[in-house]
Amino acid sequence: MQVTWSDGHVSRYPWRYLRGWCPCAQCQGHSGTRRFREVEAARLEYVSVVGRYALNLRWSDGHETGIYTYPYLRDICPCCRAEEPAAAS
Repeated sequence: MQVTWSDGHVSRYPWRYLRGWCPCAQCQGHSGTRRFREVEAARLEYVSVVGRYALNLRWSDGHETGIYTYPYLRDICPCCRAEEPAAAS
């Protein structure tokens, strides 16, 4: 998935990366610490818009409870998170 932000920055998100950073409580827990979860063969099946603030992604494994807000997507931009190369590969 590719997003072009209003400041001109372009973020490119591989499916595996987006699925691994799913923001839902089931994937991230309730500790407040974000972590990458490896999910094999993740394929994006459907994207829907949530109001004017987020995207909801449905995955081939049936998972669809993550609401990816636009600030969250910008925060996890792979090229901006270069300090975490394992998650971005």
